[in-house]
Amino acid sequence: MPSCSPDCCLFQAVEIVKVWSEDGAGKVVEIPADMTARDVCQLLVYKSHCLDDNAWTLVEHHPILGLERCLEDHELVVQVQTSMSSDSKFLFRKNYAKYEFFRNPLNFFPEQMVAWCQESDGSIPQSQLLQNFLNSSSCPEIQGYLYMKEPGRKSWKKLYMFLRRSGLYYSSKGTSKEPRHLQMLSDLEDSNIFTIITGRKLHNAPTDYQFCIKPSKVRSDCKELKMLCAEDEQSRTCWMTAFRLLKYGIVLYQSYNIPQQRKSNLSPFSAPVRSVSENSLVAMDFSGRTGRVIDNPVEAQSAALEEGQTWRKRSQRMNVLGSPSPLHPSSLSTVIHRTQVWFHGRIMREEAHKMITQQGQVDGLFLLRDSQSNPKAFVLTLCHHQKIKHFQILPCEEDGQVLFSLDDSATKFTDLIHLVEFYQLNRGVLPCKLKHPCTAVAL
Repeated sequence: MPSCSPDCCLFQAVEIVKVWSEDGAGKVVEIPADMTARDVCQLLVYKSHCLDDNAWTLVEHHPILGLERCLEDHELVVQVQTSMSSDSKFLFRKNYAKYEFFRNPLNFFPEQMVAWCQESDGSIPQSQLLQNFLNSSSCPEIQGYLYMKEPGRKSWKKLYMFLRRSGLYYSSKGTSKEPRHLQMLSDLEDSNIFTIITGRKLHNAPTDYQFCIKPSKVRSDCKELKMLCAEDEQSRTCWMTAFRLLKYGIVLYQSYNIPQQRKSNLSPFSAPVRSVSENSLVAMDFSGRTGRVIDNPVEAQSAALEEGQTWRKRSQRMNVLGSPSPLHPSSLSTVIHRTQVWFHGRIMREEAHKMITQQGQVDGLFLLRDSQSNPKAFVLTLCHHQKIKHFQILPCEEDGQVLFSLDDSATKFTDLIHLVEFYQLNRGVLPCKLKHPCTAVAL
């Protein structure tokens, strides 16, 4: 079959697209030219029988350049594919932080980094922050120091930069905003912003917080890339989020709202939605004739502890009565967690870090894994305030039964599923509740 030009591909009725999962498996799908990234994600959710919580994304992955970015929900997949090189590919992955800035804007935009570009010392009121980004007639800008890799060299130069709707600029004289001192580094219209995934050593970067602006027309030429480096994760997130908002504006907000609108009118590819977020898990009291939501946090914790005692008693009764299953209940409790999307087996700490980072680094993003130091223990890996923390879950024996605890046996559970469900409802000794399971789906 003769190959066609990129312009021709856009007008074909159907295009072949291959999408890869985290485990290296690929799935080929035929899609029309007008299918968006969100539509393709819904199709893959439907075909893979996984739950659609509106966090799934298509990732544009460039292994040779060491770059990747999440496609925006409204982008046309076929159009993006025509601008990719032969070694590049699409990945199917969750990204819980995709629209997190709409829910918690103050976490994404440090006050000292946001200003009006008409004023030299004015600042945008935090309450109007997102409105100013979404309103095309307003002029917010992001300002601050960034390291820029010098073209053709391995050295980096620290410059004061400004991100506006018209593009990214750097000052040739300190922090001056005077037009004669501003040099344009890149526009927004014909560029995309990528995370650099190769690590700081390859590019001799001054910090770990690298990102890059890549012109859409460039496929594999490193010389055309504008490689940048921030001081910390918060400032990198601020620059990258502002780039998206200034480029797409209200379109992002419309995409953020679409899932709520679709609840009353499900699309052909919709899977049953079952959220396990903090908002959908509440403590209930069923002691009366009807269920009652428990609002008092002390009462809720007491109810959860009582539920844990009930689980243990029920398990003990099953031990006495015997079980028709080939797996004894006591042994079942030690393996049942392997069926859960948040359990990832014998992965290393570095791999757990990588997965959490890739899926958004929002508060409450978590996974469980086998402990490397103790073969009988497990580790809870949890993200809080863009930092990744690890908590060891140790087994303990009580009345001949194995129980699990992460707070020195103060709170014990019959299995890891019950432990996770408890900490989805109660923070306990953790810095925040468990909200988002770090998931890897097999296509």
